[in-house]
Amino acid sequence: MRWNPELLSDMGIRVERTSGKLEGLSWRQHERFAVRESGSLEFRVHNNNLQAFVGGSVQARGGYVLKLPDGEINLTDFRLRTRADNPLVLDLVGADGKAWFYVDRLMYELINDNHTLAIRTMDLRVAPALAERIGRPQMANWAIADMQLLSQVMRQGDGVTGGSVFDWSGTQVPGQPVGTVFRADLFMQTFSVSYSRCNGCTGTSTTGQVVFTPSSTLRNNVNEGSAQATVPGDPLGTSNVLWTADIPWYQKFSGTFPPYNNDQHPFLIWNLYRYNADGSIDQIGRSGVKHAFLTTNVGCAPGHGGDPHVLGRSCSDTYGTGNNDSNNDLGPRSEIIPADNIWGRCGSIYDTNCDGNPNSSGNGQYSQRLITIESQIDPLLNVGATYRFESWYLAREDVNIYNSMGTRGVSPSRSGSSWVPGSGEGFRLGSAIDRWVETTPPGGTTVLQELASSEGHIKAAVKVFDLGGGQYRYEYVVMNFDFARAFTEGSEAAQNLKVVHNFGLDRFSVPVPAGITVSNVVFSDGDLNAGNDWISTNAGGTLSWTAPANPSPPANVPAVLNPLNWGSMFRFSFIANGIPVAGDASLHVAASGVPQSLTANLRVPNSDIIFVDGFETP
Repeated sequence: MRWNPELLSDMGIRVERTSGKLEGLSWRQHERFAVRESGSLEFRVHNNNLQAFVGGSVQARGGYVLKLPDGEINLTDFRLRTRADNPLVLDLVGADGKAWFYVDRLMYELINDNHTLAIRTMDLRVAPALAERIGRPQMANWAIADMQLLSQVMRQGDGVTGGSVFDWSGTQVPGQPVGTVFRADLFMQTFSVSYSRCNGCTGTSTTGQVVFTPSSTLRNNVNEGSAQATVPGDPLGTSNVLWTADIPWYQKFSGTFPPYNNDQHPFLIWNLYRYNADGSIDQIGRSGVKHAFLTTNVGCAPGHGGDPHVLGRSCSDTYGTGNNDSNNDLGPRSEIIPADNIWGRCGSIYDTNCDGNPNSSGNGQYSQRLITIESQIDPLLNVGATYRFESWYLAREDVNIYNSMGTRGVSPSRSGSSWVPGSGEGFRLGSAIDRWVETTPPGGTTVLQELASSEGHIKAAVKVFDLGGGQYRYEYVVMNFDFARAFTEGSEAAQNLKVVHNFGLDRFSVPVPAGITVSNVVFSDGDLNAGNDWISTNAGGTLSWTAPANPSPPANVPAVLNPLNWGSMFRFSFIANGIPVAGDASLHVAASGVPQSLTANLRVPNSDIIFVDGFETP
């Protein structure tokens, strides 16, 4: 059991006593208890996948006593009991026989030649009865802890075995013309957002750190020779890949496996955006990287999904709130080559001395989390703003990164000592910048351009607002999805790859011809740290924002602070007396190479003077 102590405190609950706890923590920092042999859980398995719990219970030796404002909940010798109305939910029952909590989002596998059921993670949630008891009904179903379970299995029948088909990306499709190959196309299917904790929060502070965490569900492409909807009803929900590849899903440090001869696994990240009342957009929260380690393979196509470390055709999987909030599954984005989805294990926070053996990450409760500052979501300080949360999966050789991410509206508000994410626009595939360009200002214009290459994907966009009196406000945003010109040492083949840096962009420029007056120049990276803001200059017919210099960079790292790296959006804005015309904005790459700059055809200010000799103006 791994409680979320900050969230417990917000609910007015604390752990009063613990009994029967075994020595040491699990890798994911769970407190451990023995399980009594007198109980059992009955469950069905098909093709190596748990289908449903059908009866029984298991009981711990020891547990907790929780202190509430109105008394106690005694969880000593707690039981996990099957629930009749949901075959994949277990109630957690205390000494009083009541289910004050329940668990869901189980991630499991059968190990030790199918003799052990290993539930690697499951969310412990607040039952509605407990939320009512503490006077916080809005906290019903919130994830309050994360649990693991190892239990011996007595097999009956042959349902625990099943064949597996591994159709790796790039391999020939049997029975099809030569050159017809399987390709990977992973979809985000849906996600929800939960509040996890807050550091120094008062509801109105300019320093309080609010953590939000998603529970994200994916689905592999369903196609087998013809195009079918993987996420029905969504414009991005159907893949143009007709032959679906299986996707490797191996836990870090678990060994070397096909098809890349490593422990390849997907990654997850998530972001938070504020759509301001003036029509601008800011990215106000970014997570680190979640390392995936297991897939439950729900709803797979026949013959697929028999291995919990390979995502088969049509298979779904969910990474729950508690697991996405686990210290030893999260790392920094700086360790990833994003366009290739390759992790530099050597020198990472999990292998600091590059010996190939894992060490604890050193993460705390606010490390690698999506953190936004209270003032960035305070409704009184951001009148008229709306918010969207964005969740991504990243898989190697994925042909379409945009259907592997999705957005959902949220409406943060303060309730007691907690922040509530609230609800908003429903789930949609695609990115937050795509949502922003769907509307055009009255009398203005909106332009979006994608820049795609082997080094990654960027989208640049501009909205121009006609302010009247010949004045226009230009709002540019640059979203770096997975562009990086990385410098590495070692190699993937030698199992010692180190990502020295994976910098993206360090300058954004737009032309400003003579006669144009610029004012109200703005830079926003969403972090409220003025010390790392890009510096604007207007000279020689160009308005530029440049990342501050790093006076003492490490070896082989560009002398840049706060570059626009992958998964991040920056905003650049100004007011000018120039009408919008087609023109090129320049995006400078932080690391040397070819090309050194990228060009986005957007809208830029221009004088409406016909002749510049002083004799005729309109």
